[in-house]
Amino acid sequence: MTEEKPRLIPNQPWENGWAPDTSRVPGTRRLWMAGTLALSVVAACVTAIIVTDRQTADPVPVAKVPVPSPGSTYPGLLTFASPSASGATPPDGKSGLSSAQPATSASAATTPTTAPDDKGSASAPAKETPGKPAASPSPSKSSAAPTTPDRSNLRSIEAVNYPGRYWHVSGGLVKLDPVAGSESREDSTFTLVPGLSNGSCYSFKTHDGKYLRHRNFVLRADRNDGSSLFKQDATFCAGYSGGSGAALLQSVNYPNYALRQKDFQMRLDPYGYNTTNRQDFSFRVVAPLA
Repeated sequence: MTEEKPRLIPNQPWENGWAPDTSRVPGTRRLWMAGTLALSVVAACVTAIIVTDRQTADPVPVAKVPVPSPGSTYPGLLTFASPSASGATPPDGKSGLSSAQPATSASAATTPTTAPDDKGSASAPAKETPGKPAASPSPSKSSAAPTTPDRSNLRSIEAVNYPGRYWHVSGGLVKLDPVAGSESREDSTFTLVPGLSNGSCYSFKTHDGKYLRHRNFVLRADRNDGSSLFKQDATFCAGYSGGSGAALLQSVNYPNYALRQKDFQMRLDPYGYNTTNRQDFSFRVVAPLA
């Protein structure tokens, strides 16, 4: 009797029962996953670069608040550089905040100019008739009319946070007081003139010829002694107060200081980004009280 040998089964599985797949190259799944991840990273980087470039090319517009430079024209203040030919007077009341220009005399504004003749002279001489004296020119009516004082530069200064209270010279000092009679109105009315130290800024002249100047950081009315220090102390430049129709008056020799009221007393105090009670530094330049 012949002995039978066991027959070998082709592709016999391993002991755990798993047979390798010989139809594909080992590691293909990992290669696909790595390639997909790499493409995702590249796409994300390209998208980020495109978005960044668009933001750089088209920035979001930011609203900017213009800060006027010292010496700019503010409502109620005068512009001394370009006088106007019209004799307009400042509007009345608390709303007199429009800029007024120094007016020229009425005779200069209404006098017609004579056209030049053929020879270029301003006026042709009158022809005299033989035997008759030349007629003398008749006097103009404007020269005979009485002249009125110029009030176009007169102003009063009103506090923003205390309406009805104005700069008032009392005992040589400038206080913030309500109006109390004709004398009080006169002491609360000032003539705006070009700054004694800087012509693009302002100086305030009282009715008796004194000037408002700061001394020891207190605003007072003094006589002009002609010194350079006095001219600087009496010159104030208009700045941006942040309020509509109001002005900030900064000292020309202390640029970081501005006029303010404190306990109804006018003085010079520091003014900056951290300043509190900003309305104490804001004033309206209105029509004259007197």
